[in-house]
Amino acid sequence: MLSRSPARSGTALALQGGGAHGAFTWGVLDRLLEDGLSFDAVTGVSSGAMIAAMAVQGMVHGGPQGAREMVSMFWSKVMEGNLFGSIPASPLDWMWDTTRALSQDFAWTGLTQALRLFDPAHLNPMGQNPLENLLRELLDVEAICSPSAARLYVGATDVESGESVVFSNSQTGIQELLASACIPMMFPSVKIKGRHYWDGGYSCNPPLAPVLTPLPEHLILIRAQPRQRQGVPSSTADIVHRLHEIAFQAPLSAELSMLPRQVKLLDIPADDALAQHPLNSKLNTDRSFLEQLFAAGRKAATAVLRAR
Repeated sequence: MLSRSPARSGTALALQGGGAHGAFTWGVLDRLLEDGLSFDAVTGVSSGAMIAAMAVQGMVHGGPQGAREMVSMFWSKVMEGNLFGSIPASPLDWMWDTTRALSQDFAWTGLTQALRLFDPAHLNPMGQNPLENLLRELLDVEAICSPSAARLYVGATDVESGESVVFSNSQTGIQELLASACIPMMFPSVKIKGRHYWDGGYSCNPPLAPVLTPLPEHLILIRAQPRQRQGVPSSTADIVHRLHEIAFQAPLSAELSMLPRQVKLLDIPADDALAQHPLNSKLNTDRSFLEQLFAAGRKAATAVLRAR
């Protein structure tokens, strides 16, 4: 067990964003919570922010087991909902249906090409984000704002300034979580109090500074992106994918380089689980794929616990 007590433990969590790859984070956190992990601060972006919010409200209602159940419920809804299939008819549907008839791998490649060829207004003319209804069903703002709730920090990117913006418990609602996970090629920017936001991964992945005041004894970083990939990409699509992956790691690497020495960092890598999958698999919400990543996350966490 990483915590010192079932209440406040001096442990902070940092959850990277990664779309569907966040199912790996789900698996890691599920195993740690099963071991009795408690935490008093958590920071996340994109899918990491969704997991963070669910874990905080679950912890309020039922401790580590409540957090496990709440995060699992979120991913169960993701798997049941066929999220990207709920976007209205558009060139995206045509590209997906046509390429899926050939092979699943080729389908995701075709989907990526569609995202590059068509404007967001053509792909998603109604500007719908399928995560919105899911959050309306599950998010408990009162629990997140409870005096007993762990500190929550949700990162997003201000479109005009390019700077990271962090929302705390009392500032976090559906729109803030959608902003943190807003993929600009698929969804319109999220407007909050006159400012427009995109995915937090562009500027912070996740922001560490908020959970370092006061300094925690432990910082558990759960990655949802591989740091290394074998081989050099040659196709334009693969080059762009790898460039995005590298860029999404840069803000976190910069913050980690300044991490105070007295903070004990537990860095749980995702390379073994995710480096075998292309970047566009972040959009794959098929049940079998997400369950595979969940199992890989639990395996990674078990290895960490055994090594302690």
